[in-house]
Formats: sequence, structure tokens, C-alpha cells
Amino acid sequence: MATRAKTAGDKVHDTAETVVKNGAEAFKSGFESAVKGYDRVLGFGKETVEAYVKAANAAGKGVETLQNEVYLFSKQSIEESLAATKAVLGTKSVHEAFEIQSDFTKSAFDAYVGQLNRLNEIVLSTSKETIEPIQGRVQAWVDVVQSARAV
Repeated sequence: MATRAKTAGDKVHDTAETVVKNGAEAFKSGFESAVKGYDRVLGFGKETVEAYVKAANAAGKGVETLQNEVYLFSKQSIEESLAATKAVLGTKSVHEAFEIQSDFTKSAFDAYVGQLNRLNEIVLSTSKETIEPIQGRVQAWVDVVQSARAV
């Protein structure tokens, strides 16, 4: 009977050891997995901040380019307007003044349309450059979530 008690006790002891050992291994594995996931999330956060900084820089450069274009166009338009005004005031006939004014109006309109197209191109390229880094981070977040779910 003592042998049976010892054998039963050994079985309980062995079972307890197995449970503790398996529990410790499962805890260690889960903890390591959690740390890796945490590292991935931290890395994702750092890369996201870098992407936002890159996007902000692109937006800033785009705004600066737009400001320069508007300034240069405004300066040129004023100079051309003054030149056209001087030309109109220097004419000897109404017909000549009308022709100069008509030519100026046509060229000013063409320049305005060309400038609008140029500004549109700048806005589109700036928007693309600004959104591009952020789009990459969205896909990276999807990848992080999917890899975390797989673990």
C-alpha cells in the first residue's frame, strides 16, 4: 500500500511538474510573442512619424512653390498692365488704342489660363507627394495587424 501511495504521489508530482513546465513554456512563448508584437508596433509608430514628417515637408515645399508662382505671375501681370496702359495712353487714335487694349486683353487671358494650368499641376504633384508616404503607412498598418492576428 505504501508503494501505491508513493506511486500515486509520484504521478501527482510528475503531473504537477509537467503542468508547471508547460505553463512556463507557454508563458515564455506568449511573452516573447507579445514583446515582438510590441516592437513591431513601436517600429510602426516611428516609421509613421517619419512618413508624416516627409508628407509635411512635401506639403511645405508645394505651398512655397505655389507662393513663388503666384508672386511671379502677379509681378509679371502688373508690369504688362503698366506697359499696356502706357501704350494705350501714347496712341494717337481711338482705333489704335482699341487694338492695343484688345491685344493686351487676349494675351492677359492666355497668360491667366496658362498660369491656372501651371498652378493646377503644382497642386496635383504636391498632393501626390504628400499622400504617398501616408498611403504606405496604411498598408504597413494592415500588415502589422494581420501579422499580429496570425501569431
